[in-house]
Amino acid sequence: MQQLPYISALEAVRAVRSGDHVHLSSIASVPQILIEALCERAGELSGVHFHHFHTEGPAPYGSAAFAGSFLDQGFFVGPNLRASVREGVADYIPTNLFETQLMYRSGSLPCDVAMVQVSEPVNGMVSLGTSVDCSPAALEVARERMAVVNPQVPFAEGDLVPLDRFTALVRDDRPLITSTYASPSATDLEIGRRCAALIPDGACLQMGIGSMPNAICASLVSHKHLGLHTEMFSDGALALIRRGVIDGACKAIDKGKVVASFLLGSREVYDFIRENPQVQMRDIAYTNDPRVIARNPGMVSINSAIEIDLTGQVCADSIGTHIYSGAGGQLDFVRGAKLSKGGKAIIALASRTARGLSKIVPMLRPGAGVVTPRADVQWVVTEYGAVNLYGKSLQERARLLISIAHPEDREALERAAFERFNRAI
Repeated sequence: MQQLPYISALEAVRAVRSGDHVHLSSIASVPQILIEALCERAGELSGVHFHHFHTEGPAPYGSAAFAGSFLDQGFFVGPNLRASVREGVADYIPTNLFETQLMYRSGSLPCDVAMVQVSEPVNGMVSLGTSVDCSPAALEVARERMAVVNPQVPFAEGDLVPLDRFTALVRDDRPLITSTYASPSATDLEIGRRCAALIPDGACLQMGIGSMPNAICASLVSHKHLGLHTEMFSDGALALIRRGVIDGACKAIDKGKVVASFLLGSREVYDFIRENPQVQMRDIAYTNDPRVIARNPGMVSINSAIEIDLTGQVCADSIGTHIYSGAGGQLDFVRGAKLSKGGKAIIALASRTARGLSKIVPMLRPGAGVVTPRADVQWVVTEYGAVNLYGKSLQERARLLISIAHPEDREALERAAFERFNRAI
């Protein structure tokens, strides 16, 4: 096996052509050195498209300064690109995360160049570290395959890549981006308590990141033998792993293992996965496949919402017409959990926004995206209760959702339900 010589980032990106579609490894492990070099070439290029999960750190490829040269079309919109998408200089590809890899592998979405950040090699193999996501698919189909070899990227077990798959190698040693989350509010903690009450010992979990997932984790410290099969995890879940609450003992597949596709959190989280046989960092094709998810009994998915209407339609990606995030893996895990023996799919949200507006609404805002259709929704949890909409009629759903709305919003919601159904519910 002959290893390629390391070259400069500017030399590597000379292989990018006008009109190319470029995949970026994402979240905390964005190959910033290649992006910076490509921006130096912006005047020579036109119509270069970028695709990625949400990215942390600078995102010049999505700014108006490079319009014409670059067009960002992410699978998920993070805080660094929301304004650009709103202004129309960047765009969004609506998709469930499970299907991102399928788009590349099927050719539905071109992938000419893959730019990823990887660990230092071990026995000729490298790890994608904290962000595997759909990069394995991109590396299978791309014409140019560029790796930033960075000692800060942990060598994680799971889906590894042969070093000789790459057409260019660049070195960098900048630290991975870390993230901290606000302490859970009293509302978060109450929602966490109610979610934890729905989770039996031995369940297998999926949850996201942020103050509410951390609150849920804080309410699970007395549970036993939980598993973790998730698209991502952070410090809240790590605390449960260290306490032995999450041990994977009851999992039917990947028994005793923590399975994820990407991470965002503290340096402690990243260090935890380094050469840790307890953790498997896998292709999104595996972690988010509903058929794989369903193989673990007692699968419990916990996801959030921006708003939910009285029939159970869940908006989680936009505020009206303004894209806020993306569909993510919510529907992947809702469907997988429901197919799991004894599984539960939970949508957890505060009853009101920070501005005091009800998140349980008569109708979604005009232009709002439905991420989880009403035919798929199951449990909904707020700080005022937990209700199961599965198998319930429209009127029954409205009655249940109103019962967990903020008390000051219930009368208005009852009037809206009366207007909709022509009867008091």
